[in-house]
Amino acid sequence: MMVPLALLLLGALAAAMAPRLLALSDWPDREPVLALWVWQCVVAGVLLCCVLAMALSAAAAWTAVRGHVFAPAPHGVMEAYALSAYAPWAAPVALLLACGGVWTAVMLTREVRAARARRSQRRAELLVRSPLLPGEEPSGERLVVLEGVRPEAWWLPGTAPQLVITTAALRRLKGRQLDAVLAHEQGHARARHDWLLYCSGALATGFPQVPVFAGFRDQVHRLVELAADDVASRRFGRLTIALALVELNEDRGVFGPCPTHFAQVPQRVDRLLSPTRRFTAGRRLQMTAAAALVPAVPLLVAFVPGLRALT
Repeated sequence: MMVPLALLLLGALAAAMAPRLLALSDWPDREPVLALWVWQCVVAGVLLCCVLAMALSAAAAWTAVRGHVFAPAPHGVMEAYALSAYAPWAAPVALLLACGGVWTAVMLTREVRAARARRSQRRAELLVRSPLLPGEEPSGERLVVLEGVRPEAWWLPGTAPQLVITTAALRRLKGRQLDAVLAHEQGHARARHDWLLYCSGALATGFPQVPVFAGFRDQVHRLVELAADDVASRRFGRLTIALALVELNEDRGVFGPCPTHFAQVPQRVDRLLSPTRRFTAGRRLQMTAAAALVPAVPLLVAFVPGLRALT
């Protein structure tokens, strides 16, 4: 079978089936960090299928590209791929996949720029609401307290990340609940969840008809919150972070019968108050290794003819 076609079929199968299989599983809520790793491996595998198919198709279509792709290969490897067999349609496929790669880069650049613009706007608004005192340097304090009637707390990422919290939240949060909220937001910052959100948003916006990219975006938004909840709960207890979530969100109507933008908050609270048994360390290691093999499958498919030629 022609290798580029096999790679494209493999990528299409993974893109269509992986979201369904993960949606039917109940373990991602128990192991959100592991679930994020699995999603990243699946997406990486789909993208790798496209990149390898583009490279082989371009090698079949243009001699100059062929010389670069097979330059380090021993004699006889290029013949094993029978590039002339799919030369008639190789150029359109390579150009289509190359356009998809350029479009992905454009979408990612747009997502990063939009996020930076929003962050700059929020920093400017923060400076208006909490101006610097005479002689004070903009050193980027890690905690900023704002006067506000609504309990809110959020992490503002960047070169000098800040936790912003309102006075209403300080009045609401009791005991170690403030520390738990801080640990939750620091969990986002340490794991660089903002980059996961950028990448998933770029892929889903650029290719809205591809199920794996849409599922990746939707699940990342949910799983990063669960992962950050787990970071806080390990330090301060599940009850503490659950009560903090209730205190910060009960005035938003999220616990009522009508769904809102914060509809996942009640689910997060229920998960914290009714924990399920986590996987053992051995099981997590096995699943991590198995997920890492997903991007290896396209590489194996691409290199099998060359390896056979060497034996």
